[in-house]
Amino acid sequence: MDFIEILKVIFYGIVEGITEWLPISSTGHMILVEQIMPLNVSKEFMEMFRVVIQLGAIFAVLVLYWNKIFPFQLKDKNKPFIKGDIMNLWFKIIVAILPAMIIGIPFDDKIDALFYNYVTVAITLIVYGILFILIENRNKSGNFRIRKLSGITYQTAIIIGVFQVLSLIPGTSRSGATILGAILIGVSREVAAEFTFFLAIPVMFGASLIKMLKFGFDFTGNEVLVLVLGMLTAFVVSVLAIKFLMGYIKKHDFKAFGIYRIVLGILVLLYFIAVH
Repeated sequence: MDFIEILKVIFYGIVEGITEWLPISSTGHMILVEQIMPLNVSKEFMEMFRVVIQLGAIFAVLVLYWNKIFPFQLKDKNKPFIKGDIMNLWFKIIVAILPAMIIGIPFDDKIDALFYNYVTVAITLIVYGILFILIENRNKSGNFRIRKLSGITYQTAIIIGVFQVLSLIPGTSRSGATILGAILIGVSREVAAEFTFFLAIPVMFGASLIKMLKFGFDFTGNEVLVLVLGMLTAFVVSVLAIKFLMGYIKKHDFKAFGIYRIVLGILVLLYFIAVH
């Protein structure tokens, strides 16, 4: 792999690391990047790569939130125990991912074939951008009824999970759909963001496994390098992006991201109209 290809892969990792956690659609950005600077790899590998690179971003969540999501704790060296509140959180996460699993797994290929295109991505970027602005305008008072992770009930989790189904359409943004849904039902921005991060762990591991099984694990040396470098870059950038987002939403709402989505959606449409 030459130096230019290495730089391209690093850029893909940077884009993934930023856009996976900010509610601005990693897929929408990836479509743009793929069009502007395609990698010198097969179509089959690229379909797998754009999903599996997200594992780098997921490891950032594991590292940053280990104490909040790892249920097996130690009181001292000889007395391990299971922390009940963390196990309860994981049960809620499992409940929340069920809707996306039920629809996403059997229809994965059909969804990609029907919706992985610039028109769909541009429309969803704009529509959800408008929704972010409208919903945040409605929540100016910041009067949220759920301000702690422990306040998320199983009913709340399943509702957020239903919103996550919307993110199966490229350009929606998985974090955007779940955060919007959570805010609509009274979850604070910080809790909505954290719960969204945790939902991504089983979802992205599952999606990556499916893509890798379809690809066949038959990697060339160059493909392994592309995948590892992309994931490593996504991990480092994700750590920074998550810290930025959590600091930002303590003082600001999501309207700025809504405006960004609308502008990006318009640019995507204009770019592809000009190209085609």
